Amino acid sequence: MPVTIKSAREIELMAEAGRILEIVHNELRDALHAGMSTLDIDRLGEEIIRSYDCIPSFLNYNGYPASICVSVNDEVVHGIPHKDHILHEGDIVSLDAGLIYKGYHSDMARTFPVGQVSEEARLLMERTKGSFFAGIEMAKAGNHLYDISNAIDAYIKPFGYGIVRDLVGHIFSTVRPVEGWMSLMTLISFGFFMMSVMLTLIFKYLSVILNMSFKRQRYVIEGVEKLTK
Repeated sequence: MPVTIKSAREIELMAEAGRILEIVHNELRDALHAGMSTLDIDRLGEEIIRSYDCIPSFLNYNGYPASICVSVNDEVVHGIPHKDHILHEGDIVSLDAGLIYKGYHSDMARTFPVGQVSEEARLLMERTKGSFFAGIEMAKAGNHLYDISNAIDAYIKPFGYGIVRDLVGHIFSTVRPVEGWMSLMTLISFGFFMMSVMLTLIFKYLSVILNMSFKRQRYVIEGVEKLTK
């Protein structure tokens, strides 16, 4: 999908989608406690999202069965909620959530502690949050995506941290039906391309036929001239 320049109204809608999702995360953070299941988190998250007349982005996307991705401790991301996956004191929980507000997606992942956590876990959350803002500082006109990722990498390396290179990010835009529209446009463009190829081949074929015809006529004319001399 091509990157487009957003209008002031589109930016306003995107910002509101992000604001609502921040509320969702804050409410989920406040609800986390030892003994609750990751499925409890998912159900609460979907309830909060829908209470703002929004749609969970993740639910049923490519078959994903939940509204919130819940990843505990060494699970990196996109953990599937389950009733038997219970939170314990000292866990850290990554909540990845997305919603659709008036046709616009917002998508955010945040990591929260469950009760008191180890110093190692606390520093991990603090430093990775710092790397996020280091990247944000480089998100400005004239820079490239590399400038953002390089700032993040440079921030975390001194702490001995690394990037999960199999999962480095993605983009998002409007609701998924737009992707269908873009697919239609791609199909139409491909149709026009194939039509141009066919027309080119036809013109080339006609050109060969006409050239052969002109040559044949020239040979006939030359033959007639020779016979009449």
